[in-house]
Amino acid sequence: MVRVPLSPEERQRGERFGTLLRQARGDRSMVDVAAAAGVSAETLRKIETGRAPTPAFFTVAALAHALSLSLDDLVAACGTGDTDCDGHALSA
Repeated sequence: MVRVPLSPEERQRGERFGTLLRQARGDRSMVDVAAAAGVSAETLRKIETGRAPTPAFFTVAALAHALSLSLDDLVAACGTGDTDCDGHALSA
């Protein structure tokens, strides 16, 4: 199976998502949050640094739960496809 390369916008959205997770994590260690979410610390590290810009839905949901973030808040923060995480309209 060939994976389609990500667009620059998708990569930027992944980086913004990683920043959002780092901010929500605050003083908690990466290991503690990853364990609470049932993912590896390396997976969380890759997401936070933008190296895994498109994590699986269940990974996102588990991290949101571990960080007390609602999925609605994540959607509002990261847009629904026509806006970026900052709420700016993406060009067509």
